[in-house]
Amino acid sequence: MKTDKNKKFTFWPYAIVIGLASFMAYIIYFVVQAMNQDVDLVSKDYYAQEIAYQDQIDRVRRTQALGDVMLQYNEEAGNILLQVPATYQDKNLSGTITLFRPSDDKLDKQLPLQLGRDKSQLIDVGGLEKGLWKVRVNFSDGAEAYYSEKTVQIK
Repeated sequence: MKTDKNKKFTFWPYAIVIGLASFMAYIIYFVVQAMNQDVDLVSKDYYAQEIAYQDQIDRVRRTQALGDVMLQYNEEAGNILLQVPATYQDKNLSGTITLFRPSDDKLDKQLPLQLGRDKSQLIDVGGLEKGLWKVRVNFSDGAEAYYSEKTVQIK
């Protein structure tokens, strides 16, 4: 009977098993991390908005035909000046102003459109987080609907 004292230890089978196990552990970790990411759509009713998008295009075109709404951010005063063009002067406008934060929908704010005699409104942004905001103005004169959107960087 012969003993195997000359048999050498081979590392390769163990290295392959450890490598495969490490790779599988990495893939499992990656899948768990990907599944735990918060992937929000731009808005909660995204699909319903997509269906009615042609109406949105028509509102934007009507707004641009009569003159687009001007939004001017004043960093020192901490407000946004919303100015409606003079072509809307004889119209009784009502609507809403939405301050939309693309990165966090919990910070969104909605305000009523309350224009003064000069068809302007000051919007206080002192309590808003710094960063990118979209100011969306939906308004109507009773017969036609209008829409304007501008991006503002709050500093």
